[in-house]
Amino acid sequence: MTEPTQDSMQSYSREQIAEVVGLDTTALKAIRDAFIALGQGKVVQPPILSMAIEEANGEVDVKTAHIQGLKHFAIKISPGFFNNPARGLPSLNGLMVVFSAETGLAEALLNDGGYLTAVRTALAGAVAADALSRPDSKRVALVGAGEQAGLQLEALRLVRDIESVDVWARDKQRAETFAREMEERLGLTVRSHDSLHAVCQNADIIVTATPSRTPLLDYSMLPEGVHVTAMGSDSPEKRELEADVLLECDHFVCDTRAQSETNGELKGLEAEQARSRDVHELGRLLAEGRDLRSGGSAPDTCITVADLTGTGVQDTAIASLALSRLVRR
Repeated sequence: MTEPTQDSMQSYSREQIAEVVGLDTTALKAIRDAFIALGQGKVVQPPILSMAIEEANGEVDVKTAHIQGLKHFAIKISPGFFNNPARGLPSLNGLMVVFSAETGLAEALLNDGGYLTAVRTALAGAVAADALSRPDSKRVALVGAGEQAGLQLEALRLVRDIESVDVWARDKQRAETFAREMEERLGLTVRSHDSLHAVCQNADIIVTATPSRTPLLDYSMLPEGVHVTAMGSDSPEKRELEADVLLECDHFVCDTRAQSETNGELKGLEAEQARSRDVHELGRLLAEGRDLRSGGSAPDTCITVADLTGTGVQDTAIASLALSRLVRR
């Protein structure tokens, strides 16, 4: 077999990547295995490099990680410019460069425009819901009506038998359009609502997927037994959950505590509150095979919350899967 050279890096478009990677059980397993490797201490994952571009309501994140035993690692550059929809442009963009973990040579440029980030984010939500929500969960509340909200819903169907969906967004018309499109595409009952209380009151699983800079959900909105996955808070400026949600829920879980304290929901707590809060990391729970709902006296009524800020290990996992499928074509 010919060894790769510096001139042999292949470039793949979003269209090529989307043909081979989507929301399927193999991709779900790849993300779940990445979380487990992180929980087992088999991952080298440096802190996120972040840069705000405030005058354009934009940000750029750079994430990477190496998983022991994996042939490749990825470095992802991920811009988010949130005024773009008014210009007819997507809010999220980006690309990944995949390197050999043996030689360090760049082997592929995945010019995915943020597609792989969207997919791995949705799959991470499904991994969290599978680990933390009640197995009989059927009703989903979506806070947000963008692309990621739809992907979260589709990914949830890999792990739960979803029957009905309620959605709320600040833009009422957008929520109504989203509901119609999801109902038609997925064959589910999907309703839009004018209030957050209404959208949450019958939910088994609540997913927040917004770029909000002020908290949206408070504890009074959460029904007994619900699981909440908060996806939107991934930078110091963003928050989706009031402090009482973190303090009063039965179990609080994050992808990494360090990222939750700087970019995620834990940053909304006072220092003493954060220190006293019992915090679980999702990868460690999975690695140890722990079921938080089975350990309490009322598993059907306890409330679980997952704060997912997005990790470099997810990017390496999904990029490695994408490259393995692309080179086999």
